[in-house]
Amino acid sequence: MSQDFDFNRRLRQASPMGMSLSMPVSRRDLMRVGVFSTAGMLLAGGQALGAAPATQPARAVSAGTGKAKAKSVIQIFLWGGMSHNDTWDPKPDSGREYMGEFLKAIPTNVDGIQLGELFPKLALQADKFSLIRSMTHRNNGHETAAYLMQTAHAPGERLAYPSIGAVFALFKSAQYKGLIPPYVVLTQAQGRFSEEGFLGPRFKPFATGSDPNATRFEVEGVVARGITDDRQKSRRKLLEKMNTMGTAMAASPELVAAEDARKQAYELILGPGREVFDLSKEKAELRDVYGRHTFGQDCLAARRMVEAGVPYIVINYPGGWDTHSNHFQTMRRQCPELDQGLAALLKDLKDHGLLESTVVWCCGEFGRGPKVDWQPPWNGGRNHYGNVFTALVAGGGFKGGHVVGSSDAKAEEVKDRPVYPVDLLGSIYQLGGIDASSRLSHPMGFEAHVLPAASEGAKSAGILTEIM
Repeated sequence: MSQDFDFNRRLRQASPMGMSLSMPVSRRDLMRVGVFSTAGMLLAGGQALGAAPATQPARAVSAGTGKAKAKSVIQIFLWGGMSHNDTWDPKPDSGREYMGEFLKAIPTNVDGIQLGELFPKLALQADKFSLIRSMTHRNNGHETAAYLMQTAHAPGERLAYPSIGAVFALFKSAQYKGLIPPYVVLTQAQGRFSEEGFLGPRFKPFATGSDPNATRFEVEGVVARGITDDRQKSRRKLLEKMNTMGTAMAASPELVAAEDARKQAYELILGPGREVFDLSKEKAELRDVYGRHTFGQDCLAARRMVEAGVPYIVINYPGGWDTHSNHFQTMRRQCPELDQGLAALLKDLKDHGLLESTVVWCCGEFGRGPKVDWQPPWNGGRNHYGNVFTALVAGGGFKGGHVVGSSDAKAEEVKDRPVYPVDLLGSIYQLGGIDASSRLSHPMGFEAHVLPAASEGAKSAGILTEIM
């Protein structure tokens, strides 16, 4: 554990880009300041949303690969690590020592593919997704494995690389014109590492906060708790009256840019941007299909953001899967929620004509130990396991109804076709039209690329061409 915390600290130290007065300001930074007056904008950094910053922003030095099949990505991150034995790579013949309380596997709507018994709804959607049963990196630390799975770069290097979400936000920013930030997390960032890496705070994910299953989804910085829309509009009018500086210097380019930023921020709070987060606009029956729990409504909110064109959305599973103890009780509670929400999301995306242009990928930073630890204090728990685990991919150019690779008879090691983080992320980048060899602009001029090359020691067995 101390090694994990030390790694997290070193990641933050490795990134020389912190918030400064010369840094451009994100929408969330504006909201956090709490005022939208021109003076407030200047104090926050003097930059309007989209205005040219005083210092050169992070950028991609190389262009993308061209036409993209995937316009958006939904990443469902099962932080803590979900057991592959109990879910998407069951081994019913391995017995109770490995299967624990879940000794059955169930068929799906694709011949030859079976799932764990707690996934009956997802079993009916197997033609829409593929399973990678040979994911591997052999890293068993939460922070280090999470960094590896979301950057594909080895932890402990001199640079803190950006996550795949931050890279998508960087490459897609030129085409994306929506009010909602291009990289959104439902509902809380995990803090396992700094997702923006050396790209800086402009590419930090916008975390919505609150609970989409609540009566009112109070998105942090967008939907104010206990404040009506009318009162919010009154506050805006009052601020405009008090903005004597802006009135006196109306021709100033800096103040014009600040005024544009203020208008965009209010459009997010009171206009069309906010409506994306309003789940009451969906039919009650559909909300029931997703499940009236946080994860189910997270999935519905993600579909609405895809409709709005948001490039990258992360759902961090509420509660996590770090099941050293109380494992089977947790699985009985959480697997049905995951089953319901994910199955509904895949079907709903398909029904809306969005699945072909939306990548959905779902896994944790690793799996859980295939052999159940029945000894105290775990009493039937599973521990961290990065030797082999399973990931689910769908849409955006990924074929459905396939299995890539396999684990051995007890799900302890890769049997064939290993898939490394660089292979999975490289496949998603290619479907998103992003050249994984592109060089990223580093604030101190260091050589940095989207993905590591084989010459840098990155393990790879090739991108997932068999399902692309």
